[in-house]
Amino acid sequence: MSRIFNIASLLTEAAGRWPDRPAVIAPHRPDALGRGQLSYLELDESSSRLADWLLDQGLPSGSRLVVLTRPGPDFVTVVFGLFKAGLAPVMVDPGMGRARVLRCLDEGRPSGLVGLPLAHLVSLTAPGLLKKLKVRVTVGRRWGWGGPGLADILRAARPRRAPAQTRADDLAAVLFTSGSTGPPKGVIYTHAMFAAQVEAIREGLDIREGGRDLATFPLFGLFAPALGLTSVIPDFNPVRPARADPRSIVQPIVQHRITSLFASPTLLVKAAGFAQERGLTLPSLRRVISAGAPVPPRAVASFSSLLSPGACLQTPYGATEGVPLSRIDADEILRETRAMTERGLGMCVGRPLPGVQLAVIRIQEGAITEFSRDLLLAVGEIGEIVARGPMISPGYFGRPGDTARSIIPEADGRFWRRMGDVGWLDAQGRLWFCGRKDHRVVTGQGTLFSIPCEAIFNNHPQVWRTALVGVGPPGRQRPVIIVEPRARLSPPAWKNLAEELAALTKTNPRTLPITTFLRRRSFPVDPRHNAKINRERLAVWAARELSRP
Repeated sequence: MSRIFNIASLLTEAAGRWPDRPAVIAPHRPDALGRGQLSYLELDESSSRLADWLLDQGLPSGSRLVVLTRPGPDFVTVVFGLFKAGLAPVMVDPGMGRARVLRCLDEGRPSGLVGLPLAHLVSLTAPGLLKKLKVRVTVGRRWGWGGPGLADILRAARPRRAPAQTRADDLAAVLFTSGSTGPPKGVIYTHAMFAAQVEAIREGLDIREGGRDLATFPLFGLFAPALGLTSVIPDFNPVRPARADPRSIVQPIVQHRITSLFASPTLLVKAAGFAQERGLTLPSLRRVISAGAPVPPRAVASFSSLLSPGACLQTPYGATEGVPLSRIDADEILRETRAMTERGLGMCVGRPLPGVQLAVIRIQEGAITEFSRDLLLAVGEIGEIVARGPMISPGYFGRPGDTARSIIPEADGRFWRRMGDVGWLDAQGRLWFCGRKDHRVVTGQGTLFSIPCEAIFNNHPQVWRTALVGVGPPGRQRPVIIVEPRARLSPPAWKNLAEELAALTKTNPRTLPITTFLRRRSFPVDPRHNAKINRERLAVWAARELSRP
């Protein structure tokens, strides 16, 4: 049986050490009581008041409550309040669309909903979900539905009872994947898993207490209170980061002297372009983390030029199922691995963090019932990436089939997780990412991998990005490169570009089988980071385009 532990205890410990230190700063998004800034003590007390109220509702420990509210102090208060009550928040990306959100919420089998009035209204239109919701809390103005308001709960007297005693291996949260490569799945998070992630961020990524973090991604922002950081909430919609005004990123960095930043590649590129056009630098930043999708070396170079000597930009590897697992710094990328990436060797995501093991196994479909060394590939061979470590999820909620296919048990009771990605390990122990397993194109002559192939064409000055897709059945697929140009092209200009890209295929053995190029104005991307290319949709589009007379 695991030890007694609740991840919310890290917030209470921080409040004891730094009661007056700002925990959350959100001038554009105050909390339910109108506060644009909460100290650690205020955040701890607010979350305890909510936990006390929730405990009074009599829900069994481990019950799940949907959280649908905007990033800001209320979001942090709600999540830590649920942790303290021994309840598990269920979190989804609103950007995935109403139908998929409702499907995820129904799958999470929640007992309650804490959210905006609109979220409560939408829940009334889903009879299956409606029957399951025993507890409701409204964040924001009440409209006659949604239960008591969060503001009324936070005005209550000081909490009367201690937080629930949870165990380290108890369910702490269900976090749904973005659904960029298939149906969204609810990833099981335990209290121990959260604690391991906090430790990996602190030690592996070297983010220390006392700094100020710009929370461009709400879930990553939850780690700030546990790390002793001040979380600054920017004024933009995280559901649509690609539409964010770059001022909303750059200005708070300067104004609040931000020391650490997590940004998707999309935000990194937008912020770098904005700052460079105005001759700005960002000297306060000491640690920048970019993840959520492959980070192009040119984006690393562009943003690194804004930083002071000694600052570090990192591109760790991981997924909702386990993060962070590895890291590589900008210096190593720009000094060494960038040239290899541009030659089509994949994208280097660095060495495993302490406590993490990474390996590459033969690509195969279906479940693997037991891990053995016979599965492992040699250095330099591309295969399926698997990982083992304390910050890796043990499975998916309510999806035993998906769990069985993603987990490889070991004889000693531990497990390896299949990450759904392909890559290879080099002689230095570094992992090279070559794309999603499901995005490989299997032709009659061999297998093509997305990231290595696309890099050959992404080097062309007229190309913004490309996507490799396969048309036809696996084993006989026709490889197609879809091109998103940097600017609109006339038909003659596109013909010239396509001829130049076709010539590039002859320069690299990885791209020799590619003879078909299609142009598309923009690519569909994931709702979470607006950076992962939805190659499944592009493959359907390409098949339709090629079937036209």
